[in-house]
Amino acid sequence: MSHKMIAVAAAAALAFAAAPALAGASKDDAVAMVKKAVEAIKADGADKTYVVISDKTGPFVKDDLYVVVYQLDGKVLAHGANAKFIGKDMIDAQDVDGKLYVKERVEMAAKQPSFWQDYKFVNPVSKKVEPKEMYCERLDNTAVCAGVYKL
Repeated sequence: MSHKMIAVAAAAALAFAAAPALAGASKDDAVAMVKKAVEAIKADGADKTYVVISDKTGPFVKDDLYVVVYQLDGKVLAHGANAKFIGKDMIDAQDVDGKLYVKERVEMAAKQPSFWQDYKFVNPVSKKVEPKEMYCERLDNTAVCAGVYKL
């Protein structure tokens, strides 16, 4: 095999190996991150953990996957992608289709211990509005969530 063919084969292998990373987080990644956040909140307390969740360089943010914590009245308690949302009442927030996604999310959290929700949101990596699936678990009077963008 020539050096050129080896180089082409190596480049193709690298591109193929990198493809999953470019595709973004998986649903399993979202579930694992939410479970990790819930465990941290239980172990270290909400006040301490919310600061860590909201740190863009912390363990609860990875590329387009991040944790958000909502009080069941719609107030944002922690947000891994945009600290400007923290402390804001987002109950009336709508996606591009007019869906009241936070209202729906907290209503779902009040009725069930965990769930998936579909809506549209700005991907922090692509900066484009994309379809998203959010996984949430209720913890006391909060919903701890992380979502994945659909391809």
